[in-house]
Amino acid sequence: MSTAKGLKIGIYSSPGPKTCAGYEGSYGHEEQDAKTWAAWGIDYLKYDWCSASRVYKEEDEHAVYQIMGDALRKTGRPIVYSLCQYGRADVWTWGPEVSGNLWRTTGDISDHWDSMTKIGFGQNDLAKWAAPGHWNDPDMLEIAMAE
Repeated sequence: MSTAKGLKIGIYSSPGPKTCAGYEGSYGHEEQDAKTWAAWGIDYLKYDWCSASRVYKEEDEHAVYQIMGDALRKTGRPIVYSLCQYGRADVWTWGPEVSGNLWRTTGDISDHWDSMTKIGFGQNDLAKWAAPGHWNDPDMLEIAMAE
């Protein structure tokens, strides 16, 4: 959904039956969801592993993310595809193959110095996997969390 001001809109889902927040995921409805999002003008999809481990094995991640990558490509709409599976299985080596534009390189970050430095300084060796249209994602920077 591009606007005159260049704003974009994104959506969040999971290859599993539920998202991390417990809402419906895309499991078994990948093509339907991709078509719907394209019709809505969605520009960005964050696809979070969450409950996928209930129905898939970790070694299936590449194939599972390929399902949604194919579905998004079939829509003809350029939707940025964010693979969120916490950096397992060296996702940076196969992310582009499944049409991924960015991929998590780590587990979740927290608003503590140790977490930020470990994750931040741990990205150096992954720089070679980043390229135009393909980015390493060390997670969002948390400034503070309400308790």
